[in-house]
This record gives sequence, structure tokens and C-alpha cells, in this order.
Amino acid sequence: MMYFLITFAAFGLVFFAMAIGYILQRKTIAGSCGGLGSVGIEKACDCDDPCENRKKKIAKAEAKRQMLEENRII
Repeated sequence: MMYFLITFAAFGLVFFAMAIGYILQRKTIAGSCGGLGSVGIEKACDCDDPCENRKKKIAKAEAKRQMLEENRII
């Protein structure tokens, strides 16, 4: 039981330190590898002619972007 409490306290201190670092730096958590962009792939679906579902998602995202741009307050 003592090992559990010591381990729990150690993890708690680490989480607390990470929270303080996040609050002070205001940076989002990011991976170190860079994702698909580091290997030259601009999007998850690297097809020349995307499928219908992908076209719908792209159109929906573009419509949302335009709506947000038009209704922008600042």
C-alpha cells in the first residue's frame, strides 16, 4: 500500500508541474514528430480524385469557413 501511495504522489506531482507549465506558457500540447506534414503529405487522403464522402466533407468545411468569415465580428 505504501508503494501505491508513493507512486500516486509522484504522478500527482508530475501532473501538477505539467499543469503549471501549461498555465504559464499557454501553449497547446503538440507532438514531436510533426505528423504527416513531415513526410510531405498535405492531407490524410492523398488521392488525386477524392471519393464522394471526402468531397462532401471538404465542401462542408469550406462552407463553414466562409460562414465564419462572413459573420466575423472583429
